[in-house]
Amino acid sequence: MAQSTAPDTTTPVHPLIESSRVEGTPVYDSTSKHIGTIQHLIIEKVSGRVVYAIMTFGGFLGIGAQAHTIPWEKLHYDTSLGGYRTDITEAQLSGAPGGDEKLWRDRKREQEVHDYWKIPPYYGF
Repeated sequence: MAQSTAPDTTTPVHPLIESSRVEGTPVYDSTSKHIGTIQHLIIEKVSGRVVYAIMTFGGFLGIGAQAHTIPWEKLHYDTSLGGYRTDITEAQLSGAPGGDEKLWRDRKREQEVHDYWKIPPYYGF
């Protein structure tokens, strides 16, 4: 049986990256359409685990862009795109709860985000 020689597009060549290099990275939907950009990351203090990406979308040249908190599990790096791929659509982003990027400071609003994206919360209680 012949083995595939196609490159792996899900595993980066270097598995580690500085957070400053993630900021500004494009985000693409499942059809490879650019839908937004990573603005910054939210990291759980004790474990050091990235739990959210603040993603901006819409607007023109940064004017009128909206920011949303996206659970990190919704993003997967794709080396062929040089960015993150997600199953999130622009319509879902527009309808997402808590349009402000600070919602993660309020546990109730944070739970709304997890319920909306159908991702279990990182805090587990």
